[in-house]
Amino acid sequence: MSQGLVLEAVTLSVGERVLTAALSLCVRPGEIVTVIGPSGSGKSSLLSFLTGTLDPAFRATGRVRIDGVDVTDLPPERRRIGILFQDDLLFPHMTVGENLAYALPPAVAGRQRRRARIAEALAEAQLSGFEDRSPDTLSGGQRARVAVLRALLAGPKALLLDEPFARLDQALRTQFRAFVFDHARARALPVLMVSHDPADAEAADGPVIVLGSEEAASGSPVSELRAPAFKLIS
Repeated sequence: MSQGLVLEAVTLSVGERVLTAALSLCVRPGEIVTVIGPSGSGKSSLLSFLTGTLDPAFRATGRVRIDGVDVTDLPPERRRIGILFQDDLLFPHMTVGENLAYALPPAVAGRQRRRARIAEALAEAQLSGFEDRSPDTLSGGQRARVAVLRALLAGPKALLLDEPFARLDQALRTQFRAFVFDHARARALPVLMVSHDPADAEAADGPVIVLGSEEAASGSPVSELRAPAFKLIS
């Protein structure tokens, strides 16, 4: 049984256009695999397929397994796959604590236990005492950290990153990227990250998937790569 996030011969197409040809890979626990490629090559659509939220206009084939369990036909809420986007998507009408409580699984029962878990998470992010703060009062970096905490409190078995660092300035980007990677690795989560920034792939220090590109992340020309091709660079 393969542990981690496993893709088996995944293909994506829209209309007559094939975006990816039979993509198979295993993202091991604690590993971060980067997906790069030009706009329209299917990067974000691949993540949508994994979470079970792919637009009906797209067609997908292949299987998705997490720790040996086939989740391909499960609804999104049962897949236990977390995802972070460019926008933090915090609920503006909820406090920070309420945003985090929303993600807690039913197994964390009882008001006192849930409050303690939220306080513990905020302390890990150097945000102690922020439970009653409105998201509108937080800085961009603080909001980003709360979004990560919310994703992790749900207890995912895999984490997807859809360019969550793209809108941050360079200093904050480096700091936040390290925060995400450190927390994912500490939990031994398999991570699949979509990015346009080679620095993200370098920081991930893992394999790179190139979709529909003529250049690998290393800068070496790979002229054979054309959509719907892909290349795995270890």
